[in-house]
Amino acid sequence: MSEKLRVAGIVNDSITDGPGLRLAVFLQGCQRNCPGCHNPAALPLAGGTCYTAEELMEPARKNPLLSGVTLSGGEPLLQAKALLPFARAVKDAGLSIMLYTGYTFAELLEQADGDVMELLSLCDTLVDGPFLMAERSLSLPFRGSRNQRILDLPKSLARGEAVEQL
Repeated sequence: MSEKLRVAGIVNDSITDGPGLRLAVFLQGCQRNCPGCHNPAALPLAGGTCYTAEELMEPARKNPLLSGVTLSGGEPLLQAKALLPFARAVKDAGLSIMLYTGYTFAELLEQADGDVMELLSLCDTLVDGPFLMAERSLSLPFRGSRNQRILDLPKSLARGEAVEQL
């Protein structure tokens, strides 16, 4: 049986949290406390509602129009180990995974956390870097500040360096 995930919220049929029609899962808990955070309710580590991977897959399985799942937060990587069964189920269902993190790709490589690296290997797209109010822009697709990048995760992992999506 998989660990339960602490979830701040779920948005079905999202068109703002990545390309196509997506199931957006906002994981609970973040220690970064970025000024201007778009989801401050997701910051407390003990908040949210607990779900199993199977429970989170229910809305994805019910929607044949979904192109993928987006993992946002809070900071999803705080629950990397618990996210693994869900990410595997998403991939088995033929859906893409987009992951948002406040860490840069280089920081993730330096951490060399096995669960984080396995989760990244299951994802297709990574939006990396903290939200910076001084870099805020409402015109950027799928991110809040100019310092954040949209990375092609398989290519980035293969090269060992950030490769931005075209």
